[in-house]
Amino acid sequence: MNKSIDKTHFSFDTKKPLSAKQKAELAALNAMPDETIDFSDIAPLTDAFWKNAKHHVFVQPEKKATTVRVDTDVLEWLKSKGKGYQNRINAILRNEMLRELQS
Repeated sequence: MNKSIDKTHFSFDTKKPLSAKQKAELAALNAMPDETIDFSDIAPLTDAFWKNAKHHVFVQPEKKATTVRVDTDVLEWLKSKGKGYQNRINAILRNEMLRELQS
């Protein structure tokens, strides 16, 4: 198994819509002039930082269409959970992949 896969690219987090409070906070931040932002608690970006920086850490993996044969009862179980059964299949497989990579 290829152990060089960067685990930071994989996540089970689902995207939730922003709450009204979160939207209001973002709007207030967006309205602030740049001069009022306090950067004093941010460490300087040294050469050492850039040497260890990772590219595209938050980019989601590309999806690829495929055909998979699944037992009927397994497929019905996945579909019984509601909309998004293909995403559930992917999440289950990702969970198993990450578990194997951690061992």
